[in-house]
Amino acid sequence: MPTFLKRISAIFLCLGIVGCVSIPTGFLKPNEGYLQKRELQMRQYDTTDQEKIITSVAGVLQDLSFTLDASETQVGFVAASKKADATNAGQVFLVALLGGANAVQQCDKSQVIKASVITKSTSDGKKTVVRVTFQRIVWNMAGQINRVETLSDPAMYQKFYDSLSKAIFLEAQKI
Repeated sequence: MPTFLKRISAIFLCLGIVGCVSIPTGFLKPNEGYLQKRELQMRQYDTTDQEKIITSVAGVLQDLSFTLDASETQVGFVAASKKADATNAGQVFLVALLGGANAVQQCDKSQVIKASVITKSTSDGKKTVVRVTFQRIVWNMAGQINRVETLSDPAMYQKFYDSLSKAIFLEAQKI
């Protein structure tokens, strides 16, 4: 078989294989509860001063013991993180009881909580929307990542937004 025909055959074979791959059903369908999650993570403020909002966000995160990792005022982005202990004495006891000493290595040891904040103007340009998400990475006692998850504790988000509202007010009053 001539080389040209081999190449054409290979191309059609690749196209046939790629054509058989289908997109999973519901691939673009949002998860249940996404509206509640979005409501938890977003607030609107009656200001268009993005710089004031970003400054307030950075101050609130630092007040909550986060370290600023990145900030870009022009695009309205702030990222911060903080380390925390993830040891749960009850988990260690239960795992040791059921699985022995080697299983204890799988227990949570430490975590890093990451906060990501995005700000943008509303479509009418009269307000600013702030969206914060908190994620955590948990390491086990063997130093391996046990899990990565988005935190959805309403109290955590409420504390952030209560502090942010106060900070924006104080920033506006130049206090």
